Amino acid sequence: MPNVSLKAKQAYFAKVKRANYAASLRLEGVNMVSSPQPMGSKAAVLKRYRQS
Repeated sequence: MPNVSLKAKQAYFAKVKRANYAASLRLEGVNMVSSPQPMGSKAAVLKRYRQS
């Protein structure tokens, strides 16, 4: 069995984790957008929630 680098193991784990998460959301009936919307700056988020 060939030795696998730590970086390759980490990349594989991240890929599998994302796939499992997406599958879990699909089972719950949640549609994932392939490119998530960018989050606002911390100041913009705080401003929005302080107004409520």
